[in-house]
Amino acid sequence: MDIFAIIGLFFGAAMILIAQALEGGNIGQLLQLTAAMIVIGGTTGAVMLSFPPKVLAKAISLVKDAFIPPVADLEALITEIGAYAQKARREGIIVLEKEARNASDYILKMGLEAVSDGADPTLVQAMMENQISQQEEEVMTAAKVFESFGGYSPTLGIIGAVMGLIQVMQNLSDPSKLGAGIAVAFVATVYGLFSANLIMLPLGTRIKLNYGKVFLAKTLMVEGVLAIQAGESPALIERKLRSYIIETKETKEE
Repeated sequence: MDIFAIIGLFFGAAMILIAQALEGGNIGQLLQLTAAMIVIGGTTGAVMLSFPPKVLAKAISLVKDAFIPPVADLEALITEIGAYAQKARREGIIVLEKEARNASDYILKMGLEAVSDGADPTLVQAMMENQISQQEEEVMTAAKVFESFGGYSPTLGIIGAVMGLIQVMQNLSDPSKLGAGIAVAFVATVYGLFSANLIMLPLGTRIKLNYGKVFLAKTLMVEGVLAIQAGESPALIERKLRSYIIETKETKEE
C-alpha cells in the first residue's frame, strides 16, 4: 500500500475543505446535484465516447495500482536470471526448455524457450520486445483515460457555469431563484477543476510511475536472455543487469 499517495489525496481534499470553512463556508454549499450531473456525468460520457469498453475496463482495474504498486522485485529477477545462466553454462542451452516452465514471468519463459530452440538472437529479442510493447501500450492507453477525464472535466465545469448563469439571467425578475443558479454556476467549475487536478490527472501520473519499475524488469529479462544466449558468464550477466538498478537510483537522486 502506497500510504504517501493516499495521504496526498486526502491532504489535498482536506486543505480545500478547511479553506472553505475558514472563509465562512460549509461542505453543504459544495454539494450540488445538478452541478455533479453536468460535470461528472458529462465528462464520463465524453470519456466513453473516446475509448472502447476494453480500455475503460483496464483503466478501472488499474486504479488499485495507483495505491498498491505492482510488485517488481528486480534483485530477485536478477538472481533468477543468473541461476538460468549457470544452468545453461553447466548443462547446455537445451536445459532452458525445462527450466522455462518455472519462470516468474511469461515474457521470460517465452525468451528462454526460444533460446533453447536455437532461435536467432534477433528473433528472440523481437519476440520479447513485441510482447513488452503491447503490455506497455495497454497500460499507457489505460492511463490516458484518466488524463482525458482530467482534460474534459474543467471544460464541462465551464459548461455547467454557463448553464447556471443562463438560469440566473432568465430569473432576474425572481430573486428567490437567483441563488440556485449562481450556486450551480460556481460549484460546477469547482467540481471540474477539483476532479481534474486532485484526482484524475494525479491518478494517471501515479499509474505510469508505478509501472515504470515493472517495465524496467521486462527490459532486464530481454537483456538477461540475450546474454545467456551469447554465452556470457553468469557473474557478468548479473553485474550487467544490476547496472540498470544503479543507473535508475542515480537518475532518481539527480
